[in-house]
Amino acid sequence: MSDMLKSSGAMAGATLTSRVLGMVREICYARFMGDGLVAGAFVLAFMIPNLFRRLLGEGALTVAFIPVFKEQEKTKGEKAMWETANALISGLIVVLAGVVGVGLLGISLALAWGEFDEKTTLMLELLRWVFPYLMLICLTAVVMGMLNARGHFFLPALGAVIMNVVMITAVLWLAPRWGGQLKDQVFALAVGVLVAGVAQLLYQLPVLWREGFRPRWINPQQNDSMRTILKRVGPGVLGVAAFQINVLAVYCIGFFMGEHVVASYGYAVRLLELPQGLFSVSLATFLLPALASYAAEKKYGEFRTAIDEAARHLLFVNLPAAVLLFVMAEPIVQLLFQYGEFDAASTRRVAWALQCLAPSLPGYSLVLILGRAFFALGDVKTPVKISIACLGLNLVLAVGLALQFEPGLRQGAFGIANTISATLNAALLWRALRRRKELAPVALPGLRRQLPMMMGLAGMAGLVAWGINRGFGKEAATLQARVVYVFVPLLGAGAVYWAMSGLVGVDSAKAILGILRRPRRK
Repeated sequence: MSDMLKSSGAMAGATLTSRVLGMVREICYARFMGDGLVAGAFVLAFMIPNLFRRLLGEGALTVAFIPVFKEQEKTKGEKAMWETANALISGLIVVLAGVVGVGLLGISLALAWGEFDEKTTLMLELLRWVFPYLMLICLTAVVMGMLNARGHFFLPALGAVIMNVVMITAVLWLAPRWGGQLKDQVFALAVGVLVAGVAQLLYQLPVLWREGFRPRWINPQQNDSMRTILKRVGPGVLGVAAFQINVLAVYCIGFFMGEHVVASYGYAVRLLELPQGLFSVSLATFLLPALASYAAEKKYGEFRTAIDEAARHLLFVNLPAAVLLFVMAEPIVQLLFQYGEFDAASTRRVAWALQCLAPSLPGYSLVLILGRAFFALGDVKTPVKISIACLGLNLVLAVGLALQFEPGLRQGAFGIANTISATLNAALLWRALRRRKELAPVALPGLRRQLPMMMGLAGMAGLVAWGINRGFGKEAATLQARVVYVFVPLLGAGAVYWAMSGLVGVDSAKAILGILRRPRRK
């Protein structure tokens, strides 16, 4: 338990830095362009290269590659391991170069011959600038996966800091010098995206070099390990593609359903990603190589224990986070975003989206953990089938609910749809995992024993935050008042949650406090 917490905790420290800077970046975005047409165009344009990043980089390809990478290390040695890595990178460069070339050609032809409205034209022009970013970030994601598999979590996680610093600089320094109107200045952000992509990739390479990696061309078709990776990645790509196409479809629908829908929902997603990225992604990133090692050595008892501990620690943190995001949505959005082009109406739109999206946090977090368990076992098809079914439901719900809502509330429909589909996805993954013969019995005794207590304590924390916030009465008019209206309820709720968790004997509270209290070795 302590090893898992220390490893994921170290990564969470780096992730906290990047997520805080990411939130500063979003604050700069909000103040710079609000949640209107320009913001929606940039969000949608930037999402498309990120789709390919998750498809070819940190998504199915990485989770298929890491177990093979670890297996090569344990069974054939480091030489075979690095040959597999070079074969993957060689093939990836060829594929990504083709995708970027075809994408840029298609966008240029569409702009030259097509007739679009103002916001669609702006989105396509921005997309043409940011599209090459997908090659840079896909390679960065694979390099980060190799470093994680070699036991490096902290330094790779700091790579996102570079992205945020570059983008903040683009907003504050470059954009005012780019033009006189917002629709011209936003192209400075597109330039920032490309610069950040180069910087993130270069940052990872020295650590990988010290580990023994030397880049060289290896024909992927002549590497036996690549065949194993491709067999696993095929269904995985299908699942990740379905997810990303679903997300893109939802954002496209929102883009044409209202001027504020995409940007408002996007800000809510960023707020949700702060607790999710801080602990859930960190824990899941550490968990995959560990589970892959247990599976390779057929240590299924340790495999079961790791899943139980990870799920328990994860829900201990994210259950109260989801409740507090729901209860404190409007004060949080007002404190972080309501400046410049982002007005009180923007705050209400984003807060509504966040309230609808916040209950999805536990479900999304469990999907990360349970999905890693299947990937470590070499089973990609099961989570993919479940994912595709849930994504289809998500799309149907998003469209159906959005048509029932008023234009100013349609971003909430996407949040409700995501909450339902994420919760169902986690439930179906757990049901499928229990049927795995090699893991029987997968009962997660620790989680089953502690979950009712954690849910009750999270609800109590939410009531405390709500009561304190209600006691303040009128809306905060100054920055100082906004800070008080957010942090006093959150700190009060957090104190009650931790104190009560210790009193009733929640294991995760004791484990985390034990790590924090342990003196550091000099």
